[in-house]
Amino acid sequence: MIHIYTGEGKGKTTAAFGLAIRAAGAGLNVYIGQFLKGKNYSELNSLKKLKNIKVEQFGTKCFIGKKPQAQDLALAEKGLNRIREIIKSRQFDVVILDEANIAIYLKILKLNDVLEIIKCCPSCVELILTGRYAPEALKKRADYITEMKEIKHPFQKNITGRKGIEF
Repeated sequence: MIHIYTGEGKGKTTAAFGLAIRAAGAGLNVYIGQFLKGKNYSELNSLKKLKNIKVEQFGTKCFIGKKPQAQDLALAEKGLNRIREIIKSRQFDVVILDEANIAIYLKILKLNDVLEIIKCCPSCVELILTGRYAPEALKKRADYITEMKEIKHPFQKNITGRKGIEF
């Protein structure tokens, strides 16, 4: 099954990681490939303690906020190749492509490449894609779509992100 967690609100990665923890608790093997992220976020400290969850990052030390650089594109391509290997291996029951949607929006990932991954994904693998701006072509292929809607957020009051809550 294909899941998409998208929207302007907080919680897309958090929801995917919650599913990862649930799956790991049920004895399933989980792989998380993070696009656009390359630093240690607090949730990674917890996931490292679970032997059946593997996380790899394919981004630089800061989340992209400008035009993609050659390094961003190279890391994304490396990530796509790794995801292909992971899915082909059938070692993982759940595969999460964290921030894949926004990576497509920013033209760091190609939509057709992600659609090909979905097409080649065996039915025994649960595939989750997170990030803002999920393209319609992905939504059409999804079995689950959850859209996070921001109604109120501390950022609106100039309160910066808090360790353990936002990162």
